[in-house]
Amino acid sequence: MCTTCDTDAQTLPTTDEGREFVVAGMSCQPCATKVGAAVRAVPGVTDVRVDLAAARITVLGSADENRIRAAVTDAGYRITDPEPSR
Repeated sequence: MCTTCDTDAQTLPTTDEGREFVVAGMSCQPCATKVGAAVRAVPGVTDVRVDLAAARITVLGSADENRIRAAVTDAGYRITDPEPSR
């Protein structure tokens, strides 16, 4: 159950292509849809893949990273740095 919008979580597909970002606070299908739509609206984004289970988005295209981060923030979420590998 998502604590943000009280809906059940579902997983969306992901791909290994593109730039990957970790998104804090994205915990259900409506969250994922909102983040995906916000990032798709950024000029230069050709596609967005959302991996809800991993709380990650993969962005395809030539969009500026700062604009991607701003779109996620404006949607009510934030991009965080991934945990360092061990």
